[in-house]
Amino acid sequence: MHRRATRLLLILLSVSLASCGSNKPQDGPPRSGSTRIPDLPGDAVPRPEPKSKYGNGPVYEVLGKHYTVMKSSHGYKERGVASWYGKKFHGRLTSNREPYDMHAMTAAHKTLPLPTYVRVRNLSNNRSIVVRVNDRGPFVHNRIIDLSYSAALKLDMVSSGTSLVEVEAISFDEPAGDRPVRQTTTPAPVARTPDPAPPQIDENRIYVQVGAFGSRENAENRLATLRGASILSAFVVEDTSANPTLYRVRIGPIKGVVQYDIVVEELEKLGISDPYLINE
Repeated sequence: MHRRATRLLLILLSVSLASCGSNKPQDGPPRSGSTRIPDLPGDAVPRPEPKSKYGNGPVYEVLGKHYTVMKSSHGYKERGVASWYGKKFHGRLTSNREPYDMHAMTAAHKTLPLPTYVRVRNLSNNRSIVVRVNDRGPFVHNRIIDLSYSAALKLDMVSSGTSLVEVEAISFDEPAGDRPVRQTTTPAPVARTPDPAPPQIDENRIYVQVGAFGSRENAENRLATLRGASILSAFVVEDTSANPTLYRVRIGPIKGVVQYDIVVEELEKLGISDPYLINE
């Protein structure tokens, strides 16, 4: 526990020093210290759009890393960390060659087709918004979406800078592998609407799931690996609602983004990939 507290202190200190010692212009809200604007925009309104001629790969490279753009947004759903970007980029061209407007309901994503509409839900307060993805990023480890200033403001995450979120595509795409059916008339496209968000979120019940096993023994082996790495908050949940019964290995509860980042880093050292955030 002492080792983890020391690591957390060092991380926070290094972030503070990096911010204070940099001469680069810092990103932020429209005015120094401002966390609101007179009129917040409504959510983006999903509609079918052709894919952009720009920013859709199929493969592109940033900072030496290659990214493959998804052929379809259908079925996309992911949980992780959201960040936001503001005045430093206001007016610059986005990846699909539209001017970035920090007051619009837009976002950046590394691999979703441009444009794509997504619903973003803040797991700490259950606020939900719909944004239009028209840019690439964020190219920071362990971040899944970069929101505009207004979008972040509506999720109440401007001050914190980041938040644990759920991102789900509102897709007009055909499911992968489906063949179009010849029609005598052309029906209006209908987007697949994400399931409605749960009525409330208890931020003290957010966990990282790192495996679901059909064998209790295998789950206990994973648990032993985690505890051997000093991840002492790991435990096994017996899910009898599944048939057959599943033994889910979880860590938590997770207290915010900093702790989540630390947990993910430790899991990567153990060779455990694809952790999944849950709240219940």
